Amino acid sequence: MTAHAAEAAEQPPRRRGALVFLRDVLVIIVIAALVSFVVKTFIVRSFYIPSGSMERTLLINDRILVDELTPRWAGYDRGDVVVFQDPGGWLPPAPQRPARPALVEAADWVLTFVGLSTSDAQDHLVKRVIGLPGDRIVCCNAVGQVTVNGTPIDELSYLNLPDGDTAASNIEFDVTVPSGAIWVMGDNRDRSQDSRAHQELPGGGFVPLENVVGRAFLTTWPFDRVGLIDTHDEVYRSVPEAE
Repeated sequence: MTAHAAEAAEQPPRRRGALVFLRDVLVIIVIAALVSFVVKTFIVRSFYIPSGSMERTLLINDRILVDELTPRWAGYDRGDVVVFQDPGGWLPPAPQRPARPALVEAADWVLTFVGLSTSDAQDHLVKRVIGLPGDRIVCCNAVGQVTVNGTPIDELSYLNLPDGDTAASNIEFDVTVPSGAIWVMGDNRDRSQDSRAHQELPGGGFVPLENVVGRAFLTTWPFDRVGLIDTHDEVYRSVPEAE
């Protein structure tokens, strides 16, 4: 066999080897994308903070991770910071976004699909759970505290209030949380359009549990703010269960 013939005989195996390699790479990419999608859909999801309604706990442009799995069987507790879809009328109409190149749109869709992008975060809100189903929440007592089931809660450890102000809310309310819903408020009380601001809507300011994505548990960006998100359990420890 000549040298030329020997070289020709070697080419098919090399091509087959390259095809096998490309096939394996494609399979790995597809599996990784599916795993990322499952993680994002059922376990943990990333969001960014678009407003200052949760300052100082969360700052504008913070990136957070949301636990979607645990609340499915453990439920939510007072003090949890939750991300939820707009119950209807809480957010202003989204401005028309300028058209982007098809390649950019496709890349953004893929990154959102696998949970690496947060392009849908503008359709969600983040607040702190103050009341669970059945709770009666009243604002405010003589010293400006919110009461839950008749027990005052001291929220000053996490509220962002103007200097000298100790009132937990400048809006009075007396509500009982219906079944299958929660009452939420932002930590930056004077700049938070939360349950208090939407009592006139059909939902009464309550957030249906089916709208809740999950519990925010970790700040991941920027690096100097990486850490667990405090639920301040001590604030709500003495609150009795709803009758």
